[in-house]
Amino acid sequence: MPTRVWDNFLTEQDRAHLAMSRHRDIGFGERPALLLIDLYRWVFGDKPQPLLEAVKTWPSSCGLAAWQAIPPIQTLLQVARETRIPIIHMTGLDHAGVEGWSTRRASAPSPEMSPEASERLQHRYDIIDEVAPLPGEAVLRKSSPSAFWGTPLVGHLNYLNVDTLITCGESTSGCVRASVVDGCTHRYRMIVVEECVFDRHEAAHAVNLFDMHQKYADVVSLAEALEYLHAWRTRQAWEGPDGPAPTQSRQGPDDSKSGHTDYPISTPTQSRQQPAQAR
Repeated sequence: MPTRVWDNFLTEQDRAHLAMSRHRDIGFGERPALLLIDLYRWVFGDKPQPLLEAVKTWPSSCGLAAWQAIPPIQTLLQVARETRIPIIHMTGLDHAGVEGWSTRRASAPSPEMSPEASERLQHRYDIIDEVAPLPGEAVLRKSSPSAFWGTPLVGHLNYLNVDTLITCGESTSGCVRASVVDGCTHRYRMIVVEECVFDRHEAAHAVNLFDMHQKYADVVSLAEALEYLHAWRTRQAWEGPDGPAPTQSRQGPDDSKSGHTDYPISTPTQSRQQPAQAR
């Protein structure tokens, strides 16, 4: 059995209990979509920094874990685009007069906040350039941890006849988990790509992946997700336009060759301009 990220956090009793029954996978379905959760500036900041340093400027930073997840997320996103499956980007709802779910825990903005800090707060929910949405990709905004609560996500997925949600983003223990639980509740096949989710706390990341894998989702490797997408694209090419794919267009048979999984996308930039300069 391959080593999993949560193995070091399991007790002897946990291991003994798991050995008593065989784990049953949920499995991929026939109509996949990619769900990217909260890949915004507030958790990345402007440059890669260790967590304890990054939070001094970006209080909700996930530190280096966030930046290390960018290349695998880019790889997954590129293959999803090549495969022509639906892609949904989730980010926060801001400047709409609606208080967010974390308001009661957040500190009130200081009246003496610097212009730079005010600028960071103003653009905290901007999706980072490395995984920015393309025209035609859905961008939905939420005011709660779950991508489903108070958003038109279910209607959008039902319209496209989606049955499988390949999920990436952050944080593993927060908005990813909440979205996975709600997705399972709505009877979607929830797939979490391990290398493509991250959290500011290592223990929370590992234990929540374990719990989701046991109850609500399949936690798979990037290689497994890409293998499925390549196979799915090949099947759509053979089935033709009347096949079951929820797509607007399909790749031809010559485009169905498998790609490699060593994160070929360029690594994130070492620094990023402030929004007022970049926009």
